[in-house]
Amino acid sequence: MAKYQYQTEVGQLLHLMTHSLYSNTDIFLRELISNANDALDKFNYLHLTNEKFKEEKWEPKIVIKIDKEDNSLSVIDNGIGMNEQDLIENLGTIAKSGTKAFLEQLQKNKEQKIDSNLIGQFGVGFYSVFMVSNHVEVITKKAGEEKAYKFVSDGSGEFEVNEVIKESHGTVVYIKLKDDAKEYLEPFKIREIVKKYSNHIPYKIYMKYQEETTKDGKTQKEEKSELINDATALWTLPKSQIKEKEYIEFYKTTWGDFEEPLTWIHTIAEGSIEYKTLFYIPKKAPFDIFRADFTPGVKLYIKRTFITDKEKELLPLYLRFVRGIIDSEDLPLNVSREILQENKILANIKQASIKKILNTIKKLPKEKFDIFVNEYNKLIKEGIYTDHLNKELLLEIVRYKTTAHNDYTSLDEYIEREKEKKDRKKEIYYIIGENEDVLRNSPLLESFKKNDLEVLLMTDKELDEVVTPSIGEYKGWKLVDISLNEAPLNEEEKKELEKLESEYSALVTKFKDILGENVKDVKVTNRLVESPSCVVPNNSDPMASMRHLFIQMGQEPKIEYILELNAKSDLIKKLKNIKDEKILEESAWVLLDSARIAEGLEPIKRDKFSKIVTSLLSKAL
Repeated sequence: MAKYQYQTEVGQLLHLMTHSLYSNTDIFLRELISNANDALDKFNYLHLTNEKFKEEKWEPKIVIKIDKEDNSLSVIDNGIGMNEQDLIENLGTIAKSGTKAFLEQLQKNKEQKIDSNLIGQFGVGFYSVFMVSNHVEVITKKAGEEKAYKFVSDGSGEFEVNEVIKESHGTVVYIKLKDDAKEYLEPFKIREIVKKYSNHIPYKIYMKYQEETTKDGKTQKEEKSELINDATALWTLPKSQIKEKEYIEFYKTTWGDFEEPLTWIHTIAEGSIEYKTLFYIPKKAPFDIFRADFTPGVKLYIKRTFITDKEKELLPLYLRFVRGIIDSEDLPLNVSREILQENKILANIKQASIKKILNTIKKLPKEKFDIFVNEYNKLIKEGIYTDHLNKELLLEIVRYKTTAHNDYTSLDEYIEREKEKKDRKKEIYYIIGENEDVLRNSPLLESFKKNDLEVLLMTDKELDEVVTPSIGEYKGWKLVDISLNEAPLNEEEKKELEKLESEYSALVTKFKDILGENVKDVKVTNRLVESPSCVVPNNSDPMASMRHLFIQMGQEPKIEYILELNAKSDLIKKLKNIKDEKILEESAWVLLDSARIAEGLEPIKRDKFSKIVTSLLSKAL
């Protein structure tokens, strides 16, 4: 007998599982069936490809056994099984990166009924069994190995793993039900759960139970065995035979989501390449979507035989939120990972699937499309940068905030609004930052607003600084960063600017002397309307014009900034005539640092900024 301590996170999870109220305890059975389905998938592959197992007479199945006298429920499969190490790793440890986030969600809601969607979303499904049981045994034997093992736990801080005797490979999960969970001993309840969640998994599910019958005045118990699912592999059926409800429940069961998907795309392709695909777009982004160790959402089958759910490039990485199945008729069952990555058949399936998914997204009704944008807009931007074949389609889908209104806008909608304006250049103006409010109040927008020029507000700073310069132009309209380019000037405005530059040259020279190396330059500008000053990157500096390339390489470039003064501002007009050197010095620093703050940058004189402002105020008063 070997006793083990649960990993800390598992102990916390089990405590919450057994002491919290859940909105749907039925999911424990769904999760156990899902695990059994995975085990059958894995052995099915070995049975078809490994000489050691090819001769075995094997009929894959899942059996749910009800024992009312023992007050227990068992879920039995003849899949790949587990050895001692598998048991400890799979049931004693949670390796998934989202466990802590899951625990935080549970603890946050522990006084309320918890949405059991979290259980599937964070991949901790087996532990849901402790919602209905205080004693669980897992008896299992791994295919090809001699020894069998039993895992025993009461949902507290310890579990046992012992060597036992079991003739065949596979797993039995034995559940001693709590007194308040006896409804799961009723055959009608088991039928209901399986029909709802597991009707279309590709393996047969049988229910075994005893039924009381009366014969010749005597009551006796009769053993019953009943097939309780269709076992049809949903994705292989013609779309006309599948109800909307069946699509939804198959998604929920297979990917552990309690919410309905946003939409789905079912394709049955015949001809030179034969394949079937069924893709879903979740309503909510998977929790690990921006982690390097994210869990892929697409399963590869060949002729209905499960091959892998670990391959991250069955679809491009920017579509990693998609859940689904690819089932090919033309690939060999023993296809290797290397062949998968280079196979032309799979490449064709992948490209056709990308087009179908993107076109489906593009045609979503507004309510669903808005949900999609809120969840996945960043990933579409990733695609713009990485998927050159589908770049135009992705540019039709991506959305941005804008100075024209508070909602998201498409590039097509921007062009449609702007092209009607007189003498309008074919330019799409944008500004990049981290905070929408900061961008909306940026002094750099003032001349664009004055001239009724709409500007896109790009708030995914790290991503936008890499992606947007790579776009270049869209449908003949050039994308222009307003921090590196002023608003277009007519001839009259150019002459006015030249006059102001001459008139304020002495003040500009004094500011340059005061600020020294803290600015690349000081100059008069006409880009401002109300603000007295602003800072802009030096557009002749390679670091500024190529900053997206440096960011892509993981480097944070040191950007040189230019201080621009609004000569039409009352403040700047007054400073032109100030003789007091101290006031000029303090004013120069306040104008620089306040301009930096307006752009979301740190003030250079951070430690002295408030003192300088206070000093100037006292002199003014």
